[in-house]
Amino acid sequence: MTEYEKIHAQMLYLPEDPEIMREQLGYLDKLYDFNQTRPSELDKRDTMLKEMFAEIGEDCYIEPPFYANWGGHHVHFGDHVYANFHLTLVDDTHIYVGSNTMFAPNVTVATAGHPIEPSLREKAYQYNLPVHIGENCWIGAGALIMPGVSIGDNTVIGAGSVVTIDIPSNVVAVGNPCRVLREIGERDRMYYWRDKTIDPALFEGLASCDHSE
Repeated sequence: MTEYEKIHAQMLYLPEDPEIMREQLGYLDKLYDFNQTRPSELDKRDTMLKEMFAEIGEDCYIEPPFYANWGGHHVHFGDHVYANFHLTLVDDTHIYVGSNTMFAPNVTVATAGHPIEPSLREKAYQYNLPVHIGENCWIGAGALIMPGVSIGDNTVIGAGSVVTIDIPSNVVAVGNPCRVLREIGERDRMYYWRDKTIDPALFEGLASCDHSE
């Protein structure tokens, strides 16, 4: 098996392999061009993202600067995904993000890791584990999502959290390491922040969310 074939096999491999580097640099050139676009060039950005990503749905937006090890080549976005400044996707293997998910500024999603054993790390060995983020999630500012993690639908990850384990659907999870704080419930349909009330009219015509899972 070549080093390139090990990238998605969850095996140790050498990322500086010439075959890998040649392909990766081409994708990074496209990422560089994306980050040089003007704020008014929205259609151009949209076209570029469709060329850069493995999959990207309708009405997705990423605010430059955006960083990705493979320029988004291993990233799969649903529809209506929004990312604020400085999203970093360490996409050495696949990252899956469901529709309507939002990333606050300075979020990092990492798929790559290195062995703890110093002699292997000295040679720059690496392994990759895919990350899955569900639909309608909100990932808070500065959150770090580590290799192999899955996050369920509708979940909120608090700002500055370090997500090292799977997080279920319909919860608020915070901290380092990130843990479930509470389930999303009826109070969240009444208040959007502390004692700030939600106008019930905002729910008219919207499908109700089932938080019973």
